[in-house]
Amino acid sequence: MKIGDYLLAELAGRGVRHLFGVPGDYSLAFLDQVLAHPEVTWVGNCNELNAGYAADGYARISGLGALSLTYGVGELSAINAVAGAYAERVPLVVLGSLPARRTLDAGRVVHHGLGDADWRRV
Repeated sequence: MKIGDYLLAELAGRGVRHLFGVPGDYSLAFLDQVLAHPEVTWVGNCNELNAGYAADGYARISGLGALSLTYGVGELSAINAVAGAYAERVPLVVLGSLPARRTLDAGRVVHHGLGDADWRRV
C-alpha cells in the first residue's frame, strides 16, 4: 500500500469525505490517488489560503478537515488559516509534499526551495 492510499483510508475512516487544496507539482502523484479514491472527493481551490479556510469550515461542521498543499510557497500561503484552526482547536490535518527523496539526497536546486540546495531546513 502506498502512503497516500494509507492516508486517504485513515481520513475516510475518520469521516473525511472532502480534501481541500491546490494542485502543485510536488503533490500531483498524491492527487492522482485522491482522484481515484472511492470515498474522498478532491475540492480544488483558487489559492492555498482559501483551501485552508474551506478545510477549517468543513472541520467545524463535520468534525475533521483535511488540506493538501505543495512544498514551500503553497504551505506558507495557508499558514494563517492553519494557525487560526490550531488556535481555536479545530481538528485539521495538513498534508504537505516535498521534492522526491532522491532530489533532496542529491542536493539539487529546485523551484520552491531557497536556491542553495540546503534541504536540512525541510
